[in-house]
Amino acid sequence: MSQNFSDYHSSVNKKIKTEQIEQIIKAIMAGKYSWACVLVLQFAGYNPMDYIPYRTYIRLLKTNCLLGNSQQN
Repeated sequence: MSQNFSDYHSSVNKKIKTEQIEQIIKAIMAGKYSWACVLVLQFAGYNPMDYIPYRTYIRLLKTNCLLGNSQQN
């Protein structure tokens, strides 16, 4: 029980950086609300798979990470 509390306490103290907030805002402006939720969870120190179904999470990663990398090149 104390381990769960300490894990929660350490993740609460994590701050989101300005660059990360910009990524979240870009996702929201592009209408990618699910991806913005994933980013918020990741940047806050949480595991998105604890909150989002596996298949949905993998689809979001494929859509946003793989396409994002190919668009940048």
